[in-house]
Amino acid sequence: MVDMISRRHMLQSASCGFGYLALQASLCRAAGSAGTLLDSPAAGKSPRAKRVIFLCMSGGPAQMDTFDYKPQTGNKKHPGSAFAFQQRGESGMWISELLPETAKHADRLCVINGMHADTGNHAQSFLQLHTGERLRKRPSMGSWISYGLGSENENLPAFISLNAAKPSVYSSAFLPTEYAGTPIGTNGENMSAATIRDISGHHLPRSVKRSQLDFVQQMNRKHALQRSGDKHLEGVIESMELAFRMQSTAPELLDLSNETEATLKRYRVGKKLSIGTCRPTDFGRQCLLARRFAEAGVRFIELNHGGWDQHKNHRRDLKANCDTTDAPIAALLEDLTARGLMDDTLVVWGGEFGRPGLTPEDGKDETGHNAKGFTFWMAGGGVKPGYVHGKTNETGDRAVEGKVHFRDLHATILNLMGLDHRKLNFQHEGRSHQLTGPEEAKVVTDLFA
Repeated sequence: MVDMISRRHMLQSASCGFGYLALQASLCRAAGSAGTLLDSPAAGKSPRAKRVIFLCMSGGPAQMDTFDYKPQTGNKKHPGSAFAFQQRGESGMWISELLPETAKHADRLCVINGMHADTGNHAQSFLQLHTGERLRKRPSMGSWISYGLGSENENLPAFISLNAAKPSVYSSAFLPTEYAGTPIGTNGENMSAATIRDISGHHLPRSVKRSQLDFVQQMNRKHALQRSGDKHLEGVIESMELAFRMQSTAPELLDLSNETEATLKRYRVGKKLSIGTCRPTDFGRQCLLARRFAEAGVRFIELNHGGWDQHKNHRRDLKANCDTTDAPIAALLEDLTARGLMDDTLVVWGGEFGRPGLTPEDGKDETGHNAKGFTFWMAGGGVKPGYVHGKTNETGDRAVEGKVHFRDLHATILNLMGLDHRKLNFQHEGRSHQLTGPEEAKVVTDLFA
């Protein structure tokens, strides 16, 4: 009778909730599992950081109006920054008036004003930022780090992506599927009560859910005997076990009811803003969840905030984006520091490219795309605090000193995590692949404390 039951039907009809959690078999096994490279040739020097929080600002933040100050010159064609800047902290770092809360952490920031990429096309540059390549489907940075290091918590995935609208953000591509990211919340950031109910499977006792899973896994393992060495199938089996364990851990992490009102206010949880091209977002919830996931041992956490593609109404929409993200990011940095997590947590902020300055002589409040020079910043995780690396030219649209390409950024992040970008590789289609690709990539040691 058991043999006559469709495995697909059983997976669809089982009601314990682990089907939702499997999430394309993307849950990574704990550190020490197959694929972990801590003791392999891919391991570099001692890691400075244990985890990464990537604050992805998709659309292209305007560097000249956030962290790359260009004083007004009187030149109508290239007038300089459209907003006022002020030197902040003991470092005297120039930061825009649009980011007053983040500016309070100036002496923790390591700003890279010499970033550059290969293209000003959104889709291609966004893919290159995440995977190292512009055109082909490749594993994301979070997947490579999960593959290299595994998870610190056997009950949670190594890689979580919050509010990811594009699978390229969390795809494992040709890496085993257990190294893909677990996406939580998309298109409106549904990360509250409904998500918790879906994950917990609260309508059944744990013993019943365990029995259901055991029944399904018995069929899975019988099927696996006929497909010896199938890493994908083995990943599915392992991910379902982790999904079951996650049911007792994830709901508590996603439930913010035990946070104080003061904390929720600092993170601006529940404050949604929609102006012009800026989609409604509860970015503060993402930042607070990121702190909680970091505390729980998640290796790579990506947050996503869109709407930075301001072609028109630049001043209005940029201000709206900064108003939405400024206080939550500052609260995240404050809490990581207060809880002793800042030193071994690498926080990274940036988007797929930047924007050229306004050209107000034509009366328009518009900007375009600029991949030749833009800004990222990092904090914690072994980087220099209160430091500015590189510079753009006088018009702010081209990196001229301390240039850092995406592949250099990737190599640097891997190095901070204790991984050698030249040795962290995977054989696929007859050749070796790395996050940084076949071209030369450099670790930017000038950024290291």
